[in-house]
Amino acid sequence: MKILQINAVYGLGSTGRTTAELDQELAKKGIDSVIVTAISNTKKENIYFVGNKLDRKFHGLFSRLFGKQGYFSVRASRKLINYINAEKPDVIHLRNLHANYINVPMLLQFIADKEIPTVITLHDCWLFTGKCCYYTDDKCEKWKFECGHCPALRKWNSSWFFDCSKRMLADKKQYFSAIKKLAVIGVSDWITNEARQSILKNAWKIKRIYNWIDLSVFHSIDTNDIREKLSIDQEFVILGVSQTWSVEKGLLIFIKLAKQMPEKKFVLIGDMPERFEMPENILSVGSISDVHELAKYYDMADVFLNPSIQETFGKTTAEALACGTPVVGYNVTATPELIGNECGIAVDPENDLDHLKAAIYEIESNTKAYYSHNCIEFAEDNFSKEKLIDEYIALYEEIIQ
Repeated sequence: MKILQINAVYGLGSTGRTTAELDQELAKKGIDSVIVTAISNTKKENIYFVGNKLDRKFHGLFSRLFGKQGYFSVRASRKLINYINAEKPDVIHLRNLHANYINVPMLLQFIADKEIPTVITLHDCWLFTGKCCYYTDDKCEKWKFECGHCPALRKWNSSWFFDCSKRMLADKKQYFSAIKKLAVIGVSDWITNEARQSILKNAWKIKRIYNWIDLSVFHSIDTNDIREKLSIDQEFVILGVSQTWSVEKGLLIFIKLAKQMPEKKFVLIGDMPERFEMPENILSVGSISDVHELAKYYDMADVFLNPSIQETFGKTTAEALACGTPVVGYNVTATPELIGNECGIAVDPENDLDHLKAAIYEIESNTKAYYSHNCIEFAEDNFSKEKLIDEYIALYEEIIQ
């Protein structure tokens, strides 16, 4: 059995790490694994690189000028199709296609013509919308029927002049519908149920397979060295994690909360923009690439705060739970599904600061120990890498048959 994964990145970010981990586990099990990507943190014999940096820059420019994403990189995509033809995979597994590196109509038409069984993993909503990765913030449901007059025209891959969301959604519906064996995998119940209302609703199979966590890394461990390093004694610690902090990622929420809760310590992991002035009780430690060190920060915290209102899964939330740290987040999209009733508190986004503060104080009153066992048990039951990868392998075998 040969599996060919296509994702914008390999080994980088959450989708890149997931792609790499699946690739490595397939190889361990003796399954032939091939990777197609645009950017990787490593070079391997089984990795095929689509296009180059200049091609991606032109693709990004054209997509903004003409209002279409995934319609360029024709030469690079033609070479990719020749490569796939030569490799003859039994299954093609599609992940993030919206990074200005591939001609999506060309790829999907080729897959349909060759009748290659295909799995798509929904890491966001782009594959079943006209152009947006998420629509919750805009309260838009046009993707269920027909896009157009897009409220997110200047978001995500911004379109400078034209609204082509109606055409792009119609094209996705046409090309995905032509694939005879299409399995749609949501990384949470929330996005899986959204897919069932979308252009993908008639797929051969729609099911949920959670994103996984490496439980050999993310678990409860001794964190005294981290508190000593940060000069934190017994203070109550609120942790936030993001690859890059911005207003969209909830940075202002942390700043406002820190000002209103001066007795608490806030620790933020991730690249920080220079223009923001931080309160004294916010400690910004920058990016952490060592996952073992990252796990110590999760375990050191008394509560993990996820201020996102648009989560298809929330890998940082799952990592915090695996380390025994309760989570406070918003009661929208996939976040309440992960927090549940016993692993933290999901609050209403309305009057969010008051609700967030009340939830943090409630967890402090109950103590972290009150939640930790449930958090770890939930993570072990739902996010085991071995168990979830076996689900994908079973799906591959089923779709081939």
